Amino acid sequence: MHSRTLDIGHLLDEGRWSRPQKFFVFLTALAIVFDGVDNQLLGAALPALMREWSLGRGAFAPALASGMIGMMIGGAIAGVVGDRVGRRLALIGSVLVFGVLTLAAAFVDSVAALGVLRFLAGLGLGGAMPNAAALASEFVPWRHRPFAVTLTIVCVPLGGTLAALLAGQVLPVLGWRMLFMVGGLLPLALAVLLWTALPESPRYLVRDRARWPELHRLLRRIGHPAPEHAEFADPAERSAARASLPALFTPDLRGDTLALWGAFFSCLLAVYTAFNWVPAMMTGAGLDLSVASNGLAAFNLGGVAGAILGGLVIARIGSRPTMLAMTAGAIAGCVGLASMSITAGAAHLPIIVMLGLTGGLINAVQTTMYALATHVYPTSVRATGVGTAVAVGRSGGVLSTYTGAWALEAGGSSAFFGSIAAAMAIVFACLASIVRHVPRR
Repeated sequence: MHSRTLDIGHLLDEGRWSRPQKFFVFLTALAIVFDGVDNQLLGAALPALMREWSLGRGAFAPALASGMIGMMIGGAIAGVVGDRVGRRLALIGSVLVFGVLTLAAAFVDSVAALGVLRFLAGLGLGGAMPNAAALASEFVPWRHRPFAVTLTIVCVPLGGTLAALLAGQVLPVLGWRMLFMVGGLLPLALAVLLWTALPESPRYLVRDRARWPELHRLLRRIGHPAPEHAEFADPAERSAARASLPALFTPDLRGDTLALWGAFFSCLLAVYTAFNWVPAMMTGAGLDLSVASNGLAAFNLGGVAGAILGGLVIARIGSRPTMLAMTAGAIAGCVGLASMSITAGAAHLPIIVMLGLTGGLINAVQTTMYALATHVYPTSVRATGVGTAVAVGRSGGVLSTYTGAWALEAGGSSAFFGSIAAAMAIVFACLASIVRHVPRR
């Protein structure tokens, strides 16, 4: 290597996590907060829509599924786009898409129109995740990477919590249309902030010599000033393949790619079964709308605490023992919920507490999976790898829109939580088979 060539990977991985770097991670996390809000608005609004349009919950399954299909396609496309034209542009574009389409959903008058708009919004909702994960992982030193990615993606359940709390306040007074208007306007304001304040990933910039002046400015900003005429390289990533689906199936990646796909599919099946159907399950059992909103908020808020704790523990002892223990706990929590009596006469607090604990573990597993995926894949295919895994996982979310309704019709809350427990058992098996887990510090 030339004497004036800087190893950007070493510079970032061994350096400190400066205040500007923390601010950049905060901005990516904020994008995922609003992704989480808009992701769950339809599930939160479902009881009000059922009542206003005089339809059963099964009538909304296609609209729920269309949003998940959009997210599946959006994640796969935006991952490749992020690796080829930049994570920053792909993230901002995704936020604009789901903001505009969520705002438009406030003006629909049919399930069919709602389904079309949710599909289009899903393209942006799915596209934000892999690029936010890639950005967060590449702004920070290696030792902080699992926590930074987890802190970013944990904002999905945090956004879901805000969606549930917002629904509890807005729906009774202003109705579901205002809920979608607020959910659309906030991301549009955020897109302006991201355009002005969020830089491109330094590990992406090093790949394009024409953008090295931009990289010089960014390094100075984060506390790593480089000599004016220095050249840059990232030797650890030099041999990686160009972003494409076949690059995920090289002999050293194939097994972990398939295991990640299985884990994402089954975990998102579990997560979205809860996201989409917990409010309808609780109101169908005779509980009022505010209790149902609180139940969904507890499920999400538990995930925020569980995922942050999981990210910290992974940084200490590695991802294999941490994630397997959390998955086992999630299975036990689902079994406990399946055995509880969830009816109008039942005590509300134990149900909400159990939803919080179980949701904490399920969401923690799902969130830390992004940190695991960013560790498995090298920089040149990182957004593609994460995006494709999430896209496969979204097909589990699509399936959840039907399995949730089927389970509730077949066996009520017991079958509902039993189906989630079964999905998490598959997650356990897939995670156990992954070779490239994050090691102990």
